[in-house]
Amino acid sequence: MKILILGGGPGGYVAAIKAAQLGAEVTLVEKKYIGGTCLNVGCIPTKVLLNTTDLYHTIKKDGEKIGLKADNLSVDWQKLMERKTNITQSLVGGVEGVLSSYGVEVIFGEGRFTSKNQLKVKKEDGTSDTIDFDKAIIASGSQPAVPPIPGIDGENILTSREILSLEKLPKSLCIVGGGVIGCEFASLFSRLGVEVTIIEMLPGIVQNMDVEIVQYLDFELRNEGVEILTNSKVEKFNSTSEGIEISATTPNGDKIVKSDIVLLSIGRKPVVENLGLDNIGIKYNKSIEINKKFQTNVPNIYAIGDCTGGVMLAHAASAQGIAAVENIIKNGSKMDFKTVPYCVYTKPEVASVGMTEEQVKEKSINYSVGKFPLMSNAKSLILGETEGMVKFIVDNSTDEILGMHMAGPKATELIVEGALALRLEATIDEILTTIHAHPTVGEALHEAAHGVHGYPIHLPKQ
Repeated sequence: MKILILGGGPGGYVAAIKAAQLGAEVTLVEKKYIGGTCLNVGCIPTKVLLNTTDLYHTIKKDGEKIGLKADNLSVDWQKLMERKTNITQSLVGGVEGVLSSYGVEVIFGEGRFTSKNQLKVKKEDGTSDTIDFDKAIIASGSQPAVPPIPGIDGENILTSREILSLEKLPKSLCIVGGGVIGCEFASLFSRLGVEVTIIEMLPGIVQNMDVEIVQYLDFELRNEGVEILTNSKVEKFNSTSEGIEISATTPNGDKIVKSDIVLLSIGRKPVVENLGLDNIGIKYNKSIEINKKFQTNVPNIYAIGDCTGGVMLAHAASAQGIAAVENIIKNGSKMDFKTVPYCVYTKPEVASVGMTEEQVKEKSINYSVGKFPLMSNAKSLILGETEGMVKFIVDNSTDEILGMHMAGPKATELIVEGALALRLEATIDEILTTIHAHPTVGEALHEAAHGVHGYPIHLPKQ
């Protein structure tokens, strides 16, 4: 079977590898670079920068408390940029090596469907290839959303792609949008001494996660000097010789924020243009329409990841890629979207899986909550990161875990336990009866589980 994959991001390249593993003849068409946004200008380079700035911030702020002395500590921005590039290139090269080992043919160029079994690829040198296929998977990804705000085309108004290539640090940064990306960049730059302002239209930052957990992040960002303007809207940008003036309406009246640069972090939109979808009658609006098998209305063509809307996360796209391939070759694979974790790599880290308390209330579910503050966790004290909490949400009628949410050190690693619990439809008792190693941050999960129908072991009686 000949399978075509259009897009080489974390959805597309994973689908290509899986299809080759299952015996298909695979061609992967990628417009620019293997790994897509995630590996090249998204998840990976951002986390490289966050890792260094986290270490810098910890030593500078708490060095003496933890027994470290560092004179004249500073961040070498150019060296950090080099490290970011080296890690990105290493990971991309690794993926290319895996694709090659499975015999996946990789073609770089812009792909457009000319029929339901044929794709034309226009290469950078002006030549073109025509690829015949039996089945195809569209994994065209997404791109930053750029709203029609007056002055938005001005100089130094950047998206997350451009800001990762700054030659030097700005003195001030205004971030439009307080979602995951916006908060990560706010955390990153504020640790480096940049004056940061977030302007967010919604009542709070990272509104897709549990409000009580996100409060820890809100507090820490403000504590680091970040100004957060919620329920606020940018009306226009005005570029001046001294920088950019951002006019915004806020609950306290009109406000002008002055900044060296602006980061547009309003979200991302699916890439559906210039793919030739109309040529073959694939249904789409803002995103490509699919069924539960990731199949479009054209039966031999599937679509996965950001281009289908919904959960725009790299790990979700990868899981969809595997499921789509298995549906093509094995005819029977489903994806459990309730187990998709959401992660914010700030300090504190914030992670969430399953239903938030707000969502449970909306559905009128009879539920209980178990919490444990990290200030009472030994490993968190050792790490010097006690601002945070673990929170379980449990259905009272069945004791099934509906959601797990956490703010604190290692939250983005530990959320896997919650995801597995949801996948297995585990009860809170199954967390309680699982022995957690000591001393670990993970013990806080065990303690929070005790708090659902009783009381945590390491909190005093109240």
